[in-house]
Amino acid sequence: MLAVIRLIILGIFVVLTGVLGSLFCLLRPFHRNNTSLFAHLFGSMHRVIGVDVEVRVPDSVQGKGPFVYVANHQNSWDLFTLSSSLPPGTVTVGKKSLKWVPFFGQLYWLAGNILIDRKNSSKAHGTIGKTIEAIQQQKLSIWLFPEGTRSYGKGLLKFKTGAFHSAIGAKVPLVPVCMSTTEGKIKLNRWNNGKVIIEMLEPISTEGFNRENIRTLMATTHGAMLTTINRLDAEVEAAWEKK
Repeated sequence: MLAVIRLIILGIFVVLTGVLGSLFCLLRPFHRNNTSLFAHLFGSMHRVIGVDVEVRVPDSVQGKGPFVYVANHQNSWDLFTLSSSLPPGTVTVGKKSLKWVPFFGQLYWLAGNILIDRKNSSKAHGTIGKTIEAIQQQKLSIWLFPEGTRSYGKGLLKFKTGAFHSAIGAKVPLVPVCMSTTEGKIKLNRWNNGKVIIEMLEPISTEGFNRENIRTLMATTHGAMLTTINRLDAEVEAAWEKK
């Protein structure tokens, strides 16, 4: 019964936010802070699914940028957990088909996020060009999921190169964003689903990296994120056992 109530609340929220949010964005379409505003609104719904969210941001990142943020992508619950950590002046990169998702898709587009055609590999360089242009000309930060898909409990997947080419091309640092594991831990019929920790790491400089040594940058970032996610999981588990 609790699960049904929660799903109804979330469904009503998505519809109302999609409609009213799209109307709001029509007044200031593609504004640099639209995405952050509505990401935090979606993130506030973590209470409905019974989790506490803690966001940790180092001083070297807080209020600074632009950066290329790279985050681990686990499942659909990210919309109500990870979203709460998206900073102002940041847009995300999502697949073009999102634009046609009822209610949410129109808001996602009007908020100013970058839409890409993942089925057309020939457009990959154009997408990187769009992100570099947004960073250099509009001073926006870009939020990407370097795994390219949800992991669904398989751990931190192998990274794709797009986010790293964007950071190198724009000459900005990477900021890894690590979230503790939520896959299989959120039970809608359970009142308390524990804690989720989202931690941003210190910026990783892209200076001196290029197409030839980009794999080194990717490996360094992947290793730092994997170590952090394991640490956060252990912290969350220890807190859960104390209850």
